[in-house]
Amino acid sequence: MSEFIKVTEQTSTYRHLEQMSIKDLLLNINQEDKTVPFAVEKAIPQIEQLCLAISDKMLAGGRLFYIGAGTSGRLGIVDASECPPTFGVPYGLVIGLIAGGDKAITQAVEFAEDSAEGGWTDLVKHFVSDKDVVVGLAASGTTPYVIGALKECRKRGIITGSISCNPNSPVSAEADFPVEVVVGPEFVTGSTRMKSGTAQKLVLNMISTSIMIQLGRVEDNKMVNMQLSNVKLVDRGVKMLMESLKLQDYETAKDLLLKHGSVKKAVEAVAS
Repeated sequence: MSEFIKVTEQTSTYRHLEQMSIKDLLLNINQEDKTVPFAVEKAIPQIEQLCLAISDKMLAGGRLFYIGAGTSGRLGIVDASECPPTFGVPYGLVIGLIAGGDKAITQAVEFAEDSAEGGWTDLVKHFVSDKDVVVGLAASGTTPYVIGALKECRKRGIITGSISCNPNSPVSAEADFPVEVVVGPEFVTGSTRMKSGTAQKLVLNMISTSIMIQLGRVEDNKMVNMQLSNVKLVDRGVKMLMESLKLQDYETAKDLLLKHGSVKKAVEAVAS
């Protein structure tokens, strides 16, 4: 592998941030943020290969795991937790794990990410197997918790992926399908919750959305399997149903939706 350069720790190209006005801070942060989608675009071939591997496993009944620490871990948990309400899949089909456990979602857990054994221990609790795919999230690409987990997965024939923001990183070396989105130095030196975090969030959106579409959880451009967990989503579902079935009466569509529990099931019931 080529030389590993920790771009995420390089000094910001902006100096004396404390002397900038609020407006200048916002403009400069926004200027940096604009570069992130272009970095993601360059990584699309890598993202595609990872998605194809995940899709194959999940279509065969496997699960998707995200595992990370700090901001990266939290982003994985957010993406995993949004799959059931958005796409109507069971909880536990996409699982997010973070170094330090649930407490680390809202509070920093000191040194949790430094445990090379901790990641695999957490995966074992969920009975991970070679039917699954495990994606390690580490902006730096050097997190022991993540690297250790991927190493153990590969020993057992479990397909691995990674998302990092440094080229040729150690975590990439342990991934069958590495994704490297190199966004350059952060606006605040080393603050990878900024551009690196944004890049990871964009990639996670791409992965989960494309996989759920492959699993048949979206029809046309509609979330026809979404959970009806609040008034807004019920209203959205009613309007989808009215459009799909050419219904004119809102209350009729609403009764039909609530009876069957999802747009997809309601449409199938009428069709049958």
